[in-house]
This record gives sequence, C-alpha cells and structure tokens, in this order.
Amino acid sequence: MALMDDDLSHALTSVGPRLRALRQQRETTLSDLSQATGISISTLSRLESGQRRPNLELLLPLARAHRVALDDLIGAPTTGDPRVHLRPINRNGITILPLTQRPGGLQAYKVVIPATKRPQQPRLQTHQGYEWIYVLNGQLRLVLGEQDLVLSPGEAAEFDTRTPHWCGGCGGEPVEFLALFDTQGERAHVRAKSRDS
Repeated sequence: MALMDDDLSHALTSVGPRLRALRQQRETTLSDLSQATGISISTLSRLESGQRRPNLELLLPLARAHRVALDDLIGAPTTGDPRVHLRPINRNGITILPLTQRPGGLQAYKVVIPATKRPQQPRLQTHQGYEWIYVLNGQLRLVLGEQDLVLSPGEAAEFDTRTPHWCGGCGGEPVEFLALFDTQGERAHVRAKSRDS
C-alpha cells in the first residue's frame, strides 16, 4: 500500500514540471493558457511550481488546451500498444489528423481538403517554424510569397513558415497530404512545379 502511495505522490509531483515544459515548448504564456482553459493565472503558476495539487477538474482543460492525452500529463506508463489513435480535427471543412502524440519537437499531420468546384481565394498567413508537405492524392495549390505552385501526388515542398503562405485544393478533387512541422526544422528536398508552367 505504501508503494502505491509513493507512486501516486511521484506522479502528482511530476505533473507541474511537465505542464511548464509543455507550455514553454509551445511558447504559450500563462495568460494565454488562462484564457484558453478558464483557469486563473495564479492557479496555473501554482500547478507548475508544485504548490497546488493537480486534480481532474484542472487537468482535463489543460490536456485539451495542449492537445495531449491526459495520460501524457500525468506520466501514465505506456501500455505497449504501438498504434496511433487518431483524433481528427475539423477546421473550415478541412480534416487534420495528428500523427504524433508527444508535445513539442517535430509534429506530423495528415491533411484532407475536400473537393471544391470554384477557385479559392488564398488567405496568406505567417508564423514561426518550418514545414514540409508531401502530396498523397489530388492537386495541392501552394501559394508561397510571390510563388503560386501546384503539387501533384509524389511531390514535396518545404518552406520557412515566416514566409506568407497558403494551401488549398485545385483540380476539383479532394487533396490528401502529409505535413511535418517544427519550430526549428532541418531542410528536406523540394520538388514542385510552378502553376504557370
């Protein structure tokens, strides 16, 4: 019985440093996290420093905000099951399947963009990081700064995400691609043809 109490105590004391590491890896402030979870800044700070004992009511919104499993927050032992349990995210009709489950570092996604009958107006965005894209099916339009590219199945592109960029489907069929993202990535190989060619 004492051994189980020791294990529980160790698991609970390791939650704080794990929460702080997650937040810092994602470059999120306590204020941002407070807005996302509804948990006060002082409570978040005490959780991270170990001055507040974590409970389910606090851990569930934090797991959602960090997009990690509750088991990852509390350091539950792995079950030995190597399968990735996909939880799709739907944004504006686009399905994003996270393929990696650990926080920070390189993140992998499968993205599915549904078929569209009319051309989409690109809405360029910028953010920190580096991205690699590999097209599995369909035609992917990638607007990257002044370049307007079309990638076909088997083609890949890489770019610094501080360059204004946007991607969407073209050709009237669904597009599926793999995306690898890292805040500090290494370069991969690029192969894409210009939309004008």
